[in-house]
Amino acid sequence: MITESLNMNVGSVFTIMTEDLKKKKLCARFVPHTLTTEQKEHRIASSEDLIAAADEDPNFLKPSSPETSRGASNMIRKLNAKVRSGQVRERVDR
Repeated sequence: MITESLNMNVGSVFTIMTEDLKKKKLCARFVPHTLTTEQKEHRIASSEDLIAAADEDPNFLKPSSPETSRGASNMIRKLNAKVRSGQVRERVDR
């Protein structure tokens, strides 16, 4: 993506990112090796805000409804797969 937009080869872009800009590849992203003092202070303040919000509200990070929980999403995915494959049939009450 960067290589195409700058019309440069991959090696040159990688060298600039790693040696000149001091970035490293972590997963599929480039992240800085070191943060500036301002960036560190911002991260600390943001983290403290999240911790305070979690302390004030015990449900802060919990799913808001059963549909958003992990188990429900797995169940919905499996049901959708069965519907697509034709395994789910209309129930007939007798």
